[in-house]
Amino acid sequence: MVIDFAVQSFLTGRLWLREHIPFNSNIIDAHIATGNIKVIPGIKKEKSFLYKTIFQCNRCQNNTPSRFTVFDCAKCEGPCVYCRHCLKMGRVSYCTTLIAWNGPEPAFPKSHLLAWEGKLTPLQQIASHELFESTIRNRPHLIHAVCGAGKTEILFKPIYKMLLKGKRVCIAAPRVDVILELEPRLRVAFPTTKIAALYGGAIVENELSQLILATTHQLYRFQEAFDVIFVDEADAFPYTADETLRRAVKKAAKENAPIHSVTATPSKKLLYQMRREGSVSTINRRFHGYSLPVPRYESLWNYSAKIKKKKLPMKLIKWTEQRLIKEEPFLIFFHNIILMEEAEPLFKTLDRRIKSVHASNENRKEFVQKLRDKEIPGLLTTTILERGITIPNVQVAVVGAEHGIFTSGALVQIGGRVGRSSVYPSGDFVLFHHGISHAMDDAKREILRLNKGGASL
Repeated sequence: MVIDFAVQSFLTGRLWLREHIPFNSNIIDAHIATGNIKVIPGIKKEKSFLYKTIFQCNRCQNNTPSRFTVFDCAKCEGPCVYCRHCLKMGRVSYCTTLIAWNGPEPAFPKSHLLAWEGKLTPLQQIASHELFESTIRNRPHLIHAVCGAGKTEILFKPIYKMLLKGKRVCIAAPRVDVILELEPRLRVAFPTTKIAALYGGAIVENELSQLILATTHQLYRFQEAFDVIFVDEADAFPYTADETLRRAVKKAAKENAPIHSVTATPSKKLLYQMRREGSVSTINRRFHGYSLPVPRYESLWNYSAKIKKKKLPMKLIKWTEQRLIKEEPFLIFFHNIILMEEAEPLFKTLDRRIKSVHASNENRKEFVQKLRDKEIPGLLTTTILERGITIPNVQVAVVGAEHGIFTSGALVQIGGRVGRSSVYPSGDFVLFHHGISHAMDDAKREILRLNKGGASL
């Protein structure tokens, strides 16, 4: 049978629900008959040593009993089970099948253009070289670089060299905002490379893409696809909290392919693991040479009660008015959505253009771009914007910095939004609080240590 190159392009490296495949069923059946497509059960069932039934989803690798549901299935006309863990991607049940390409591998282009004309700092150059050395040796590597150090630019040369070898590359991140920020930059840097950006709601194209940008959730749909994977913001939620996401990344990598990590705030566990199994490059200075913004503390007693009574604390009013007068874009972080939404109409009395965003906000991407384009003066936000976005001259405030959601790592990342531009290398980073937390002090100490050029812990 003649290979259908559209099917080959779509399925290469992918693990897809048969019923969701965007091709004629007869074409798929013919490829299955010739062995070009392999069929995989949606859910694997085994018996444990105690004769209990154990299920595992072959797409997301979930094997937690509470995340499976037994139901009466119209398709197999009997009791069946489906995985609730990856349900949003289409239901995988015991009687459904997953398909993957099993035929000849397509050849990826070896002709590419790196159009980025910037210049790496000496520290960036060293880190970029070390990263590529780890890549060709198939060992994991950690880029531990402070916020604003130019981590993405460090990746350009290693990615480019792998593309020239005809290899397939993936940049994954736990949060969609990071992918949305990276996509335009990568398309400009690699204008002749076929790039796909995959996240919830994105259009899945049929063409064979050599450079994939994807949320870690999207890697549930890949298997032995990539010659190297870079996990950006590798310490971010939910990646660190969900074992199936880490399994998905490993499943998406080809055998022995290196999986690299990139972050400004690695956990002690990640640092230990990388030093034991791979290599670490540390950059303690931003690309423009200026220091990280050091947080300042401002008490904001009973702020929650005042906001619930429809009054903004005076310190918060003055801080916001100063930003509006100076025409400085700003981000104000809140520890929960309810308080933020109660505060939004109060901020609108200062400027009606102020908006709020959170994880479920469909307009999040649009509002962030409007802030970047100076169409709105500022955003109220949850920790969803703690990383992955760059707004020139942005000023940052945290309301309720004492709350547990603001870990030391989260506060370092939030402060890292300030002063990222060489034109605006400094700015205000204020922690409004109802009592100083250990995390606040830990974050401040870490920032001061990095500013002194301290080595990784």
